Amino acid sequence: MTAKDMIPYEFTHPSDVVKKELEYRIISQKQFAEIIGVSYTMLNDILNGKRQVSTDFALTLEAATGVSAELLVNMQTRFNLQVIRSKKENIDRWKNLRENCASLL
Repeated sequence: MTAKDMIPYEFTHPSDVVKKELEYRIISQKQFAEIIGVSYTMLNDILNGKRQVSTDFALTLEAATGVSAELLVNMQTRFNLQVIRSKKENIDRWKNLRENCASLL
């Protein structure tokens, strides 16, 4: 099997972890937002993948739930990389860049 034959792995958005945590604890988004001191809109945007999990928010979640801030930040970073790497315009640009730079290095 070559790299071209491999199916790309889809990284999980950190919001999926937070959603599962809230479901497990049987707590609503509105109630959790109040507890951690953020707006419901902000929490909802994060949980729906419309907003990224920042380092500050990850640390807040860690304090409230015990879920590792490093885990959440790393998940967000890997998710961001996957999104950027999958965009056709980036794939084409990087392919051209590799071809042009191959002769220089």
